[in-house]
Amino acid sequence: MQIEIACRHGHIRDEVRNQISQKAAKLLTYFERVAAIVVTLDLKVADKVKVEIQVDAEHKHDFVSSHEDADALVAFDQALHKMEHQIVKYKEKVQDHRRDRPLTEYVKVKGDD
Repeated sequence: MQIEIACRHGHIRDEVRNQISQKAAKLLTYFERVAAIVVTLDLKVADKVKVEIQVDAEHKHDFVSSHEDADALVAFDQALHKMEHQIVKYKEKVQDHRRDRPLTEYVKVKGDD
């Protein structure tokens, strides 16, 4: 898995970059088929930081979440929380939750008369 952190219109400290990388890697606990994570921090507005997270998963389009806040780590945490919800919701959707009888009970097997 590849984690890319990009910063527009400014720079972030290495400590913040490392924290973002470590927290972003935790998305694998929710969905193991993550191919790449791209985190973009936009520092264009003087008093706010916009954080956008894009997750590329196998066999699925990209998941995208974003959030704005005065602190970069708070904005990242909120965007990460949104991303976790999207991934968990998708994973529940694709899993089979039916608890009815197996298909073999519905089909009459030849010679079982």
